[in-house]
Amino acid sequence: MKLIHTSFIIGLVSVLTVGSSHAENKPTSEKSRPNIIHILADDVGYDDLSCFGSKDIHTPNLDALAAQGIKFTNFYAPHGTCTPSRAALLTGRYAPRVNDGTGLFVLFPHSKNGLEDEKEVTITEILKEQGYTTGLYGKWHLGHLPQYLPCVHGFDEFLGIPYPNDHGPERIGNSGFRSNGISDPKIPLIEQAQVIKRCDNNDLAELPALFTREACKFMYRSVKDKKPFYLQYANIETHTPWFVPKGFEGVSKAAAYGDAVEYLDRSVGIILNALKRLKIEDNTIIVFSSDNGPLIHKDTELENCYGRFGTTDPNREHVLRGGKYQERFDGGIRVSCIMKWPKEIPAGIECDEIVGAHDLFTTFANIAGGEIPTDRVIDGKNILPLMKGEEGAVSPHKAIYGFKARGGLMSVRYKNWKLILPGKHWTGNFDQAQLFDLTTDIGEKKNISNEYPKVVKEILKMAEKAELAVKENKAID
Repeated sequence: MKLIHTSFIIGLVSVLTVGSSHAENKPTSEKSRPNIIHILADDVGYDDLSCFGSKDIHTPNLDALAAQGIKFTNFYAPHGTCTPSRAALLTGRYAPRVNDGTGLFVLFPHSKNGLEDEKEVTITEILKEQGYTTGLYGKWHLGHLPQYLPCVHGFDEFLGIPYPNDHGPERIGNSGFRSNGISDPKIPLIEQAQVIKRCDNNDLAELPALFTREACKFMYRSVKDKKPFYLQYANIETHTPWFVPKGFEGVSKAAAYGDAVEYLDRSVGIILNALKRLKIEDNTIIVFSSDNGPLIHKDTELENCYGRFGTTDPNREHVLRGGKYQERFDGGIRVSCIMKWPKEIPAGIECDEIVGAHDLFTTFANIAGGEIPTDRVIDGKNILPLMKGEEGAVSPHKAIYGFKARGGLMSVRYKNWKLILPGKHWTGNFDQAQLFDLTTDIGEKKNISNEYPKVVKEILKMAEKAELAVKENKAID
């Protein structure tokens, strides 16, 4: 692993209990098991934090978190959209493996499916077996029906919305995903499994503050009960519409989206201050990552519904190519990641090894002394040596694969290479594979496949084996 001392860095996960065989692991030390906080940002771009290079969005709290821990610069989300990414994150499995290989695409208010408890084991269930209390505050997006909600999947507490904040009645079908053009209901605010309120846009603007307060209360209760906790703080304001509480609009140079990211940073600061007041900062792991890349294309329906709160600036530059809704280019799946664990993770370092969000499943299970399921393929690997900055530590993956939600491969990240697979997709059709060297071309601008035909051939063979392994429910070499 290459370690680079820097002044920046950032800081996972959720649910389920199924009867299955496990391989036993032991805690990393005899000390009390650490608390775990995963701040799961929604649609935040790789370089939309100032510690990852943003010039128009100011994120001092995340910058401080980065300076106190490790920044992963080659961290990949499991998918380019919310639902498949979050499902893979919680289960440690590539998106097409979820639900016994049927996968999950983006879920809507009219969707009848979700993450199935009888088919998947989640990190929250494993942590609960180790005595953790678990809570989720914010966005779920893995099924809104009672049999799919967080408390079915190992969360002791849930307060949040079951799908994105732009799935309300104003979206009447122009996107093509609504059921027969029928208007959706107001966004439900759910506590445990009970709808306690139907939210209009004014309500949605105030929810981020509510979720932050309740997340802090959850931590207080856990400390009072003397139990380690796992908290997933899944913010909503950085997903369209970019509503923030009154008094926090117009603070960013990056319009409404920038306001939302800066408000998220403020919430991170509140959570960090709560840890200090509770005197549990030294025994708490904090992970920050995003579920996928940012919205970069203009959307007429969003603009008509939400005005400036749904207006994307297509001229705003990003270092990575593309954005959410695709797994081809890094802009959809390569995201910022920061981790902090005082006395275990050195301060002010970077890791450029290739890892993925599904690795958090296995890593957290190992740290807590939990059991990794052996009756199914788990794609996530233990990245604790990388987190600790151990000398000689390298990625446990030969490659990271950009799978579609229900099978099919769009890209392969292998060493410094990024291969785009040929095929058809709504973002564009490719007749042949494209190859990029990310060490010199992070923006994937220059296709060099003709210059390195042997490399293309080698990665295409890897891709073929990986697709077959997922199809046959086998481990990827």
